Amino acid sequence: MTDSPLEPAPATLAPAAVPTSGARSVPTPADEPATPAGDVPVAFQDPHYRAAIVDLLGAIAYGEMSAFDRLAEDAKMAPTLEDKAELAAMASREFGHFDRLRTRLTGLGADAYEAMTPFQQPIDSFHAHTAPRDWLEGLVKAYVGDGLAADFYREVAAFVDSETRTLIIESLEDSGQAEFVVDRVRKAIRADHRVGGRLALWGRRLMGEALTQAQRVAAERDALSALLAGGVDRPGMDLAAIGRMFTRLTENHDARMDALGLAP
Repeated sequence: MTDSPLEPAPATLAPAAVPTSGARSVPTPADEPATPAGDVPVAFQDPHYRAAIVDLLGAIAYGEMSAFDRLAEDAKMAPTLEDKAELAAMASREFGHFDRLRTRLTGLGADAYEAMTPFQQPIDSFHAHTAPRDWLEGLVKAYVGDGLAADFYREVAAFVDSETRTLIIESLEDSGQAEFVVDRVRKAIRADHRVGGRLALWGRRLMGEALTQAQRVAAERDALSALLAGGVDRPGMDLAAIGRMFTRLTENHDARMDALGLAP
């Protein structure tokens, strides 16, 4: 292990029996030098690196804002007051994550809303193409779709400084949806086995759309592409590593589907 603030953390996305959107955290290198309060980390003295981090945090921040909106909207379809309250609580936690990311972007001297703007159209387009038709589809999307996005950003977080990495991991932590969604979806399948087939198809569609979105975001933003590719002074991902990353994303998706009682 080196003293570089950009040393990648070990891969942490092996599927769990009942994975949550924040089931694994990428550990911070123990020997990474701390940054004194008020000082600019060495990594951020590189304008290209700073641009990549602003892009990355902007993408995640808009994703959190979008999650807040969708959970609040899904709460309207909830069949019981208890379910409505659970989703409202999840939405509140998502907004808390967004607020921390916004604060960090401001601390980096960026306009948080400008940083989010490039990601508004692709993320909104994803949600437009995957609008749930009912309560159960909304639950599966919150668990499976958001889980895939979180996995992707945690993979990218392995290549950033420890302070940013910690913020990303904490912002992508499960907001309570894992246990809640698994319980409600399994109950629905037990009540009507036909629900399982429909939701399994829905989960596969979400998988395809989410992977397409992740690839698009990485490819269209030069700063993020450069972050993943690395350089002479820091590691990155070659084509083989990128292939392994998408294999891990697929495996985690399959584990989530299995936790829901759905065929991946």
